[in-house]
Amino acid sequence: MLELLSPAGSMEALKAAVQNGANAVYLGCGTFNARQSAKNFTPQTLVEAVKYCHVRGVAVHLTLNTLVSDRETEDLCALIRHAAGCCVDAFIVQDLNVARLCRQIAPGVPVHGSTQMTIHSLPGVMICAALGMTRVVLSRELTREEIGYICQNSPIEIEVFAHGALCMSYSGKCYLSAAIGGRSGNRGRCAQPCRQSYGYSRWEDQHPLSLKDNCLIHHLKDLERLGVASIKLEGRMKRPEYVAAVTSVYRQALDTGAVTQGMMDTLAKAFNRQGFTDGYYTGQTGRAMFGIREDTREDPAFLKAMRQTYEAVENGLVPVTFQARITAQESVLTVTDPQGRECSVTGPRPEAAHRLPLTEDLFCARVSRTGGTPYRCESASAQIEPGLTLSAAAINGLRRDALDQLTALRARRDVPRVLRPRKASHHTGFYGRPSLTVQVTKPEQLTARLLAMKPFLLYVPLHILAGDLRLCRDLTRRTTVAAVLPRICHDGELDRLRARLRAVRDQGVKAVLAGDLGLMLPARELGMQVHGDFGLNIYNSGAMDMARELELVSVALSFEMTLPQIRDVSKPVPAEVLAYGRLPLMVTENCLFRGRSGECSCQQGSTRLMDKTGADFPVIRDGDSCRSVLLNGKKLYWLDRQADLDRLGLWAIRMYFTTENPKEVDQVLASYRTPAPFDPGACTRGLYLRGLDG
Repeated sequence: MLELLSPAGSMEALKAAVQNGANAVYLGCGTFNARQSAKNFTPQTLVEAVKYCHVRGVAVHLTLNTLVSDRETEDLCALIRHAAGCCVDAFIVQDLNVARLCRQIAPGVPVHGSTQMTIHSLPGVMICAALGMTRVVLSRELTREEIGYICQNSPIEIEVFAHGALCMSYSGKCYLSAAIGGRSGNRGRCAQPCRQSYGYSRWEDQHPLSLKDNCLIHHLKDLERLGVASIKLEGRMKRPEYVAAVTSVYRQALDTGAVTQGMMDTLAKAFNRQGFTDGYYTGQTGRAMFGIREDTREDPAFLKAMRQTYEAVENGLVPVTFQARITAQESVLTVTDPQGRECSVTGPRPEAAHRLPLTEDLFCARVSRTGGTPYRCESASAQIEPGLTLSAAAINGLRRDALDQLTALRARRDVPRVLRPRKASHHTGFYGRPSLTVQVTKPEQLTARLLAMKPFLLYVPLHILAGDLRLCRDLTRRTTVAAVLPRICHDGELDRLRARLRAVRDQGVKAVLAGDLGLMLPARELGMQVHGDFGLNIYNSGAMDMARELELVSVALSFEMTLPQIRDVSKPVPAEVLAYGRLPLMVTENCLFRGRSGECSCQQGSTRLMDKTGADFPVIRDGDSCRSVLLNGKKLYWLDRQADLDRLGLWAIRMYFTTENPKEVDQVLASYRTPAPFDPGACTRGLYLRGLDG
């Protein structure tokens, strides 16, 4: 049976989920979770929440799915220890260091890889398994066939989002909110700029980045056959009534195998964006997937009906059995739960019956009245000596005492072992001026001036190198080249990627640049070195240690870090930062070129989106795929302040060319030696100075 995993952004929402049939809930505590704007839980209310759930047979997954800075690590460790002491059932993580700390501090608590890790292929799942995770939440963009392939070959459990909001970008690869307003989705503070209006080349009241909510309710049997372990309902920012409605509908669909129009109406009343979509699952991407939230009047009767499903009620979720023994000397009642826990209580001594003696049917009818408790009587039996009686109050007292003891027993768990995390040594990195690396996106950007400069490392897209092996061979003779791997690569695309890697390896390319965990394995299989790109979201010293354990040759640190954070982070592997270029803010499965015209024209060049402030965002392809990369309109520019970068212990600074033509490339290269002044109209310092909001 599929696990039904529901959101709990507050204690009220948690009760709504549990009382409407969730098998498990996921929730955040404090600030280390991807929904910081939800009410969330405090360390004190977390204790209450876990007990409430465990009594009712519901598991609790704690979300720790944000990037964590070095200064926050001590508080994070305290939360992990506290949560383990509360007996949470799993941790959900994004940050490689958080995963490591969970395993070190509470090795008995399972760790699940969040969708924020952007795991969308079997090699990515295998990396997570090697890191000690027991479950992975797959990216929402996968098709039925892709999910099935992963499930058939995965050594760990697979979880899939079945209902709720869809981000336009692959989760974990979106930096739009951070770039626009300093509110990072990777830090749990996304402002959802994708829901705003944009136009192509000029502002229009259109929403090319706003997707309808996901709805896979018609595919539940299919998901179970594929081998999915858990279906997840999105909505920790939603009101409790939403949680009640969606959980109850999916519970009914799982239990009955049927989906009625009334159930679909309930989902639509709870929340929708001009309907729902299953476009990713069915492989039908395109305009039909897009929609916005329309202003509609709330239905008070609907909200009241939803509240009645969880407010001041107990829906008898846990089946129990009662067995009684009534003799002239004593009355004993034993209650047993589905896990075999038993509690026995002794009541008053029975009296001799003057008129109607107590019968088994009468006793069982009275003891099975479990209303107002988390339990429902599945069966009851009694051995009663003839001629005895026991008052209704005494029978009620037996039942009450037995269930109270069972509740206390079910609330208890064996507290897992809690250990101290290993303290890693600090590495200061390099001294002096960093080396220069250059990344290009198009062949024409490989200008004579660029090649004459002989950057320490030249990053060239794999499809360009493999598409022109003569060029590839010429480049490797002139300088050191690393093949840039696509940001996203599904399992069905790996054979072509491996063939291309073999071809460029034979021409002298010995390394790759990978911003995705899943692409490390194909490169390693061919004996190639791996440089880690910014897509790995390396944000702290512990993640740098993990990069060393993953045998990365170098790492591009997250461009959401500040200069002091970059300076102070431990550098056990050579560290690199972007110093020039348009930052990639999204990578999307839906082709943004097709969103403009209805037809894919991404092979012809680039396009751009514009928001209502006049800010523009160029769009390019991810490699030679039909996936789109949304770029920042302003270029990150630090070439005039290289002295500030010299003091950070960096191995290299990178120029990243995206939309530039050859003339612009040469102008930027000249600025490396003789920096042009900073132009605030065309350039930005990024987040290195101003940092993130929280």
